[in-house]
Amino acid sequence: MQRKLVTVISVLNEAHREKIRAAAARHGFEALFFDSEAQALPHLSDAEIVFGQSAFFAKNSPRLRWLCTPSAGVDQFTAPDAFASPSALLSNSSGAYGVTIAEHVIMVTLEMLRRQGDYNAIVSRREWRRDLPVRAIKGSRITLLGTGDIGQETALRLRAFGPESIAGMNRSGKNPQALFDRIFRQEALDALLPQTDILIISLPGTPETQRLLDARRVSLLPDQALVVNVGRGSVVDQAALEKELRQGRLLAALDVFEQEPLPQDDPLWTCPNLLLMPHVAGNMTLPYTKDRIVDLFLEDFENYCAGKPLHRLVDIKKGY
Repeated sequence: MQRKLVTVISVLNEAHREKIRAAAARHGFEALFFDSEAQALPHLSDAEIVFGQSAFFAKNSPRLRWLCTPSAGVDQFTAPDAFASPSALLSNSSGAYGVTIAEHVIMVTLEMLRRQGDYNAIVSRREWRRDLPVRAIKGSRITLLGTGDIGQETALRLRAFGPESIAGMNRSGKNPQALFDRIFRQEALDALLPQTDILIISLPGTPETQRLLDARRVSLLPDQALVVNVGRGSVVDQAALEKELRQGRLLAALDVFEQEPLPQDDPLWTCPNLLLMPHVAGNMTLPYTKDRIVDLFLEDFENYCAGKPLHRLVDIKKGY
């Protein structure tokens, strides 16, 4: 029986599928492509590799040896019983989303600092008003919680705006590509938050990051600081941040939330000083992103077939 590689990513085009199909054939795999869980289900019983985003595939693939998710986050795969095959490897597509999410960060930061939402409301009333005070990235003190692919791509773009400083928080204390003026570890966060005008969060959702920005730390941010979260909603105490937004002390641009989809009756929908986006910063609609997730998968597919370690292997217990 031919070894089976099942891909369930509906946004891939025929060129992407052909690249996967050709690589699979070279290594004796049959490549199968589906657009939904239901279509794929009959083929999961003997799938050796699955390239797909849903934990449904892990739960329903008893002979699975490797699952590669096209997303960077792996929250849904970390439950103790997530995999029907306990020995299966999990990898992600970290490294594919830095460009699209960095551009999103720049967009929402400028929208908030330049009062785009307020001016949209003004022109919707057909008014001609030009006197709203605006702010700039230039001269701002920026802190990035997370210095991986997203943090690095964001810092690279922010640098062109001439901020006063760009600080980054990570576990290693290393300064990747020398993109940051200062690298600090979590224990220094309390001291840095009062010196932060723009706080950008790209951390994964793990036990270590759960409510890292709790009510006390939210209160440490200076007046009119902007919080941009493109990581996971669990990193921020949402209620505490909302309170500060409603009081007019802070601004925020949130792409992720504690519960998603955000319930229709959630008060955040009508919260002032907030730019709310439905978790679209890293959507797989940008052609570059789709190309990258396929290239990264095929890179690790070659490693897998050669018996080498996967470059993007995830430690399920740690969640990254």
